[in-house]
Amino acid sequence: MVPSDDPRDKALVVEDLVLYFQLTHGIVQAVDHVSFSLDKNRAVVVIGESGCGKTSMGKALTRLLPRNVNRYTGKVFIDGVETMGMDDETYREQVRWVKISQVPQAAMNALNPVLKLKDQVLEPLLLHEKGISMEDAMERVHAVFDFVGVPDGFIERYPFELSGGMRQRVVIAMALITNPAVIVLDEPTSALDVLTQANIYNVLKRIKWEKGTSFVLITHDVATSSELADDVLVMYAGHMMEHSAAEEFFAGPLHPYAKMLMAAVPKLYGEDELQFIPGKPPSLLNPPTGCRFADRCPLAFEKCKLEPPTYRLGNRLVKCWLYEKEADEIVSSPEALAGVSA
Repeated sequence: MVPSDDPRDKALVVEDLVLYFQLTHGIVQAVDHVSFSLDKNRAVVVIGESGCGKTSMGKALTRLLPRNVNRYTGKVFIDGVETMGMDDETYREQVRWVKISQVPQAAMNALNPVLKLKDQVLEPLLLHEKGISMEDAMERVHAVFDFVGVPDGFIERYPFELSGGMRQRVVIAMALITNPAVIVLDEPTSALDVLTQANIYNVLKRIKWEKGTSFVLITHDVATSSELADDVLVMYAGHMMEHSAAEEFFAGPLHPYAKMLMAAVPKLYGEDELQFIPGKPPSLLNPPTGCRFADRCPLAFEKCKLEPPTYRLGNRLVKCWLYEKEADEIVSSPEALAGVSA
């Protein structure tokens, strides 16, 4: 759970990642000093309310950034390779699609409507495997279509001829065609019906088991995402509030925000009344000092006016003053990060 001393053993290691955006009326602190790691052949699910920085973190990992970036710092190791020191051209050639790929938000609309499916899935393969013959490339396309459950006859079709679920499978095939170590999925099933969602998650589980691919799954759907999750990372107002193994998290979250999120998820069994989180997340243009959840937290006390460090409890990370006495160690503190950033 804690960033590894040897990133070569990990699919993904993120250390002190910062991504701010410049707007006309201020700076948006979208991702603020986030650190975590992901083992090979595992999936981390990133959850939190809208506007908490989940999608921005996905963009930071894949370096698909808009032009108004104000600050983009930290370290990102993908499949053992440190990528933040690379120039854009080297990153495009050696990392994007090769070591990490993305299934974007609203992925069903990401396909070019005037190109056949085969041409769109072929493109990243031909760009990044220069010596591959067209015959071998087409064989790979047929194989990946079969793997994600797209009938072979669809290869000559256009996107508008497919259902939403099938288009989603094609976008996943595009992300998978170059066999990257990590795939970032941003709300991959948000526009699909429940049955189609289940089928897509079955495809993702098969990819993880049989291909050894690791996933960063960004989602609002806590319940459905538990099907794929090995780890859970909770984001709030640009900060990582908790990082736990899925079985520990779903058995009992640590952070008050995570507990309230889970209390708002409908359950099949039991008579517990659904809860809600009062108030709204703070603006990332001017986030509050101290704990960013303090204004909405029923357990807040005087010390929450100061920003808490990130504590480690066993293999779990939590950013909350409530765990000061029982924590094994402080993993990172605001003071230490300020020293790094100076």
